[in-house]
Amino acid sequence: MIVERPSAARGVADFGWLHSKHTFSFGQYHDPAWMGFGPLRVINDDRVAGGGGFAPHRHANMEIISVVLDGALAHKDSSGNTGVIRAGDVQWMSAGHGIEHSEYNDSATQPVHFLQLWIQPDQLNAEPAYGQRHFDPDARRARWAVLASPGGEDDSLAIRQQAWLRASRLQAGDQVATVLDPARRYWLHVATGEVRLGERVLQAGDGLGLIDETGALELHGTAAASDVLLFDLPA
Repeated sequence: MIVERPSAARGVADFGWLHSKHTFSFGQYHDPAWMGFGPLRVINDDRVAGGGGFAPHRHANMEIISVVLDGALAHKDSSGNTGVIRAGDVQWMSAGHGIEHSEYNDSATQPVHFLQLWIQPDQLNAEPAYGQRHFDPDARRARWAVLASPGGEDDSLAIRQQAWLRASRLQAGDQVATVLDPARRYWLHVATGEVRLGERVLQAGDGLGLIDETGALELHGTAAASDVLLFDLPA
């Protein structure tokens, strides 16, 4: 079964300094039909204006992954971790039994565009943890690169769930494929650009969920520098 989630159907929040699109229910956007996909709970497509940001707030028992697409995002949390994540960087924060953090645009004038992803952990009330890696987008052209995994394979971020987050960059004419395991479920999210899957043309913000699917998932690039994420999740 394939579940379609067009970009235009996502929830929208606009606070002036923040423009956000929600694949699943989040904040003031609530749709009982879209509460998540397995342990994948949040895909927020956030654009924060220069000087804007999220004041300190608290999380618990959630794996929070931030993928910066353009600009730079400053981070600070109550465990003493601070830093700036830029385009190509991926940050993981395991909220564990509870942590407070803030996120601000590192520029006073230029916007930052990033994806915030929440995955429910497979262990509760663990110690909070944090990690950050740079993944060169050009190094994953026409191939799947692992950004996060349970064991931190291929120097990815080691998260607390039996889930893999992979990413690929496709130029026009490129293709990338993966074999689907029907015992798993998958969520495909187009972060930028446009790709083709069979007869479907998927544009930035579009998502597809795949349940009990077999065979190969084969994507074709149709536009310059299209970035796609693939979540490999427990059923």
